[in-house]
Amino acid sequence: MNITIEKNIRVAMRDGIELATDLYRPVTDTPLPAVMMRLPYNKENPVLLTLSGDIFRVAQAGYVAVVQDCRGTYASGGEFNPYFQEAEDGVDAIAWAAKQPWCSGVVGTMGASYFGATQWLAAAKQPPALRAMAPFITTDQYYNGWTYQGGAFQLGFMLQWASGTFGLGEVVRRLGQGRASGADFVGAVAAADAVAKHYAHLPLIDVPQLNDLTPYYLDWLAHPTYDDYWRAVAPCEHYEQITAPALNFGGWYDLFLGGTLANYLGMKARGGSPAARSHQHLFIGPWVHGYNGGVYPEHNFGLLAHDAVADVTAAQIRWFDHWLKGLDNGVASAKPVKLFIMGRDEWREETDWPLPDTRYARWYLHSGGRGNSVSGDGRLSPTIPSAEPADTYLYDPRDPVPTCGGATFLPGLFIAANAGPRDQRALEARADVLCYTSEVLTRDVEVTGPVTLVLYASSSALDTDFTGKLVDVHADGRAIILTDGILRARYRNSLSSPQPLQPGTVYELHIDLVATANLFRAGHRIRLEISSSNFPRFDRNTNTGGVIATESEKDFIVATNRVWHDGSHPSHLVLPIVER
Repeated sequence: MNITIEKNIRVAMRDGIELATDLYRPVTDTPLPAVMMRLPYNKENPVLLTLSGDIFRVAQAGYVAVVQDCRGTYASGGEFNPYFQEAEDGVDAIAWAAKQPWCSGVVGTMGASYFGATQWLAAAKQPPALRAMAPFITTDQYYNGWTYQGGAFQLGFMLQWASGTFGLGEVVRRLGQGRASGADFVGAVAAADAVAKHYAHLPLIDVPQLNDLTPYYLDWLAHPTYDDYWRAVAPCEHYEQITAPALNFGGWYDLFLGGTLANYLGMKARGGSPAARSHQHLFIGPWVHGYNGGVYPEHNFGLLAHDAVADVTAAQIRWFDHWLKGLDNGVASAKPVKLFIMGRDEWREETDWPLPDTRYARWYLHSGGRGNSVSGDGRLSPTIPSAEPADTYLYDPRDPVPTCGGATFLPGLFIAANAGPRDQRALEARADVLCYTSEVLTRDVEVTGPVTLVLYASSSALDTDFTGKLVDVHADGRAIILTDGILRARYRNSLSSPQPLQPGTVYELHIDLVATANLFRAGHRIRLEISSSNFPRFDRNTNTGGVIATESEKDFIVATNRVWHDGSHPSHLVLPIVER
């Protein structure tokens, strides 16, 4: 199908601000449904228009593809303030498209990450023309699981997003407007390139290079709890107002996986229409944020894992064909969940998430009090502990456990080299990493579903962090991370109302390790790692109980942290076992 391209149409919002919009329109006199993608990363970048489904293929399938720079980014007018502008702007953009003579009056939306935010936020305002969405690797709120996780600030992602993405983008925008110089651009490039060097800089609020370009970064730091600032732009607070069915895409190593799963479950339970509740679909691959493939430096899931082989664009087109064109193509009766099962390295369709036949098994922590490092005596088994001594380690924020893979998004041209299924053996040699390992498995064990760590722990500090990491230990010794999580202990009862610890008191902590889908092969072992840092993915807890964003290294306190596993304190990992 031949396509015409119209660039930089000025679309007025309700306040008169005009947003730059491109059209990729099939050559026909017949009005067609529109599929919209709204992004803050430059609509002129063709890579971004194909990363989470190919917008050009969507156009060739008989849709008018509408691509728009968000307010205050690149060719659009106004000022950018992440999240807070997207609901009304999205509603206005959808209404504009629906009333154009080339549009049949119905609109769908698609896109990844922040493009997903633009979809969910607009959908909560119930634009009449919106009939379906296809959000990709995005979340249910912008506090827990985006800016923070378990109360810890996602420093690795947020600083590079603010500096390397939005800061540099703002300078490019100002250059085009004659408000910046070549020297400003060179400086912004240098700052973006040096993000990794700034992770250790304290206090966190001391970021003069961002004060002008991305002042909202300081707003994120100024709101360390889930308060009204975050609730105002949380899609999960408005599921009852969202009436559009959604095809949700996620990645097992994507930093927004928890939010993707929450959207699927939340909309099924609370969606604002029968169609929204009955037609939430879920599609998860072994992907990291920014890379939808299966080949990583230290592990290979095979070519079937790649989104091009799985053909997510075809899935999106079928989705839109049903909801926007009314085609009876099997979408409504299809199994709603499609998962890549790691270890098996194959795709599988399911009737729901979590899988209805899941058995939740407790695997308990054991040791003789020397669970420190992989050389210690830490064990993991289904046997309930009795009288066992606690494991003790020192957490020194001056020497945090470094980030190694997992659901990260750290700087680097090839993001996949910094994230995903990395080998943890170098970290497991540290004394401040507790390792609990199962016996060698005599049969295959599939773990597919949400993973939770119930930890009985104490600290000498008023506040500290506890991390958990689920690892697949291969027969050759490789310790491949599957999923992990963190809890800032002051948030143990509520993300909105932090409470200090009573030093020495044992607390029951529930740490969300999000989810995975992995077949532990016979000959492998299951391992749990516990520590108190994962830097720079998360900021370092100073252990003072104070306002971490304002503190410096002189404020650091070394914490003595203990993990208890006895008859009264049965610390355990809850694994979703699937037996097929």
